[in-house]
Amino acid sequence: MAEVIRMPKMSDTMEEGVIASWQKKVGDKVESGDILAEVETDKATMELESFEDGTLLYIGVKENEAVPVDGVIAIIGEEGEDIDKLLKQIESGDSSDDEKEEKDEKDNKKEDNAETEDESEAVDASDVKATVVTMPKMSDTMTEGVIASWLKKVGDKVESGDILAEVETDKATMELESYEDGVLLYVGVEEGGSVEIDGVIAVIGEEGADYEKLLKSKKSKKSGEEKKESKSESSSTNGQDKSSSDSTAESKDAPAYTPSHAETESSSSSEGGRIKASPLAKKMAEDKGFDIAKITGSGENGRIVKKDIENFKPSTEPAKQSDAAQPGAAQKDAAKQAAPMKLQEVVGEEKYEEVNISQMRKTIARRLSESKFTAPHFYLTMEINMEKAIAARESMNQIAPVKISYNDIVVKAVAAALRQHPKVNVSWMGDKMRFNQHIHIGIAVAVEEGLLVPVIRFADNKSLSHISAEVKELAGKAKNKQLQPKDWEGSTFTISNLGMFGIEEFTAIVNPPDACIMAVGGIKETPVVKDGQIVPGNVMKVTLSCDHRAVDGALGAAFLQTFKSYMEDPIRILI
Repeated sequence: MAEVIRMPKMSDTMEEGVIASWQKKVGDKVESGDILAEVETDKATMELESFEDGTLLYIGVKENEAVPVDGVIAIIGEEGEDIDKLLKQIESGDSSDDEKEEKDEKDNKKEDNAETEDESEAVDASDVKATVVTMPKMSDTMTEGVIASWLKKVGDKVESGDILAEVETDKATMELESYEDGVLLYVGVEEGGSVEIDGVIAVIGEEGADYEKLLKSKKSKKSGEEKKESKSESSSTNGQDKSSSDSTAESKDAPAYTPSHAETESSSSSEGGRIKASPLAKKMAEDKGFDIAKITGSGENGRIVKKDIENFKPSTEPAKQSDAAQPGAAQKDAAKQAAPMKLQEVVGEEKYEEVNISQMRKTIARRLSESKFTAPHFYLTMEINMEKAIAARESMNQIAPVKISYNDIVVKAVAAALRQHPKVNVSWMGDKMRFNQHIHIGIAVAVEEGLLVPVIRFADNKSLSHISAEVKELAGKAKNKQLQPKDWEGSTFTISNLGMFGIEEFTAIVNPPDACIMAVGGIKETPVVKDGQIVPGNVMKVTLSCDHRAVDGALGAAFLQTFKSYMEDPIRILI
């Protein structure tokens, strides 16, 4: 049976993906584990893996086209299988008959389970020597997990620390570890199946233990909780049901209504005041600025589908010429006397190119807008004497295994200053504030599509040579779109350095949930006062942007003073 392949959510901020390239073409044989395509997300280009065996029957997205998360990408099935009906159902936005049957079966199972749970409310499973394994929350944004593969099977001996399965989350594929000793008695989810947080995955216990009794007991507890919730919900909706039935009775007595010509045109795609359109068609109409009520649907029962949006041409009204006031006789005479110079007509061609915004640029725009307009920023600027830093860097690079840059020294000095001022090393979490006891420095790296922020973890515990090598490695990965989620997640403070581009001073927008970001300018030779004399010197300006909800001005100033002392005498960083 043909399987629909949809766009997965490959990062916590991903809303849609762009097919960078297809690795398979229609008609190719596909096995589970084969790479179907390369997908450009908002953070990196990642491989889209197939979880099905069969033949690639259909490709729904061309290269360089975007598709929203859960949007249809392809169909895999048996060679020669007829998928016309499935394609029509996808285009109209309806679920397939098989999906409906599955839903009905699930609903029936739920009803059967509910009856079973009612019967088992009194089940006492305290004597069952077994433990239920549930789906843990493996990331902050995870709502469910997919069992990518089972490493143990029913009947296998399991010890605490053994890996039971590989679980695919919204960010990565992770190992599910057992915390129990015993025998794997029951597996509740097949490979490829999804489980919500706290859903039952397996049961581990003594060989021959009555795990079914344990499962019934767990279901009965859950059923009791759901019943309490449903009772409170039903009591609050009784009034709504009554009012809706009253309004229905009134509408029967209302006079007949004759639609206008414009309403008649769109009636094929509307029913009872509701526009019938596929989700994709609605999104396309919104993106193009079309009034979907004016579009006639060609799908089943007049439903508006993708091709209707593509073929729709909005009517345009000719611009009305304004009645310009005619100048009077005096004005005409004055115009003649002025005798303006006759200008030659300059002929040129107006031209431009519109390029679709990349996923990375969309996410940058969204996240920075949220930061700028929700976090109250304030800025602290300080000038730093770089004479000793210049001399120290020259000395270090004579023996260092890798070339140390000024940015590497800045990273190390920031990490050391954060250790002295832990209240700056915080994250704003909305309803709470997280005081981080570890120091992870994010480094803003410019790439062709925008900006990425790979993270130097535990920067305060690393040498300058280690930091330098790691920064170079991560910058290379960023430019080649090879960064993985672990490379960009978890920063507690961010540095943005534009000094190498000749920028002397600038301000940066806080990278949430971090509370601060430091903007680093270039080193500039300028006159400075030393021992009462004006002498040439080298200075560097830095600006600390702070989220005022988490960091106050005095705290930010104290942090900058410590940072300045480290940069003006780098040997202090090593103490």
